[in-house]
Amino acid sequence: MEYQVKTVDKFKFIEEGEGEPLLLLHGLFGALSNFKDLVEHFRHKYKVVVPLLPLFDLDIFHTTVNGLEKHVQKFIEVRGYDNIHLLGNSLGGHVALVHVLKHPEKIKSLILTGSSGLFENGMGDSYPKRGDYEYIRKKTEVTFYDPAVATKELVDEVFEITNNRLKVIKIIALAKSAIRSNLGEELNQIKQPTLLIWGNNDTITPPFVGREFNKLIPNSELYFIDKCGHAPMMEVPGEFNEILDRFLTKMRQPAATIA
Repeated sequence: MEYQVKTVDKFKFIEEGEGEPLLLLHGLFGALSNFKDLVEHFRHKYKVVVPLLPLFDLDIFHTTVNGLEKHVQKFIEVRGYDNIHLLGNSLGGHVALVHVLKHPEKIKSLILTGSSGLFENGMGDSYPKRGDYEYIRKKTEVTFYDPAVATKELVDEVFEITNNRLKVIKIIALAKSAIRSNLGEELNQIKQPTLLIWGNNDTITPPFVGREFNKLIPNSELYFIDKCGHAPMMEVPGEFNEILDRFLTKMRQPAATIA
């Protein structure tokens, strides 16, 4: 199902359904399409919101994790969202973490999947290689346990990004910013119930990263999905949505009953 991309002020986003906002943040090579199964599943119970992060639209000085977080904060203010379930994949998880540390008041729960913020393997010193389609295809496939998930359409999207010199400069700036912004010493400040969903075969933020988040975030629970890489909501949407559904259902219960 195709969803309408809305534009309000400088913000582009999808907004489907009614109820408490479920706000989804995509990663460095992510797009709105990454969440299509999640949107379809949850739009009947929640207001599912997917902002298009301005990965390539900020000036180079603000092309950072903090720059993206400021964009998300302004977006939340403009739209008037409250009691937000904030979910982030990869770099989007990192942005979500920075946001909940800076502006916890409107966040009801936090969901991280394959998040950076503690440790992540980069795409390699020579990445991105411009003009080498086969190289980009292999690097895109590494994101997933099953290489078939890296469809030609997806590889074409990544190839287009890496073939644009300015976009490559901004990708590198964001990747370096993510490495510099290590949140290990701050994670114990997060008070929101936190769900961690990790692919057992994630090579970019390996399973030990999920365990470390679980150890450092006080009120967190961790689930691993077998035969799954860095983007569980794309690769195994059924199992991902089931885990998330149980967690969000628990959030709807009176506070005294939440374990």
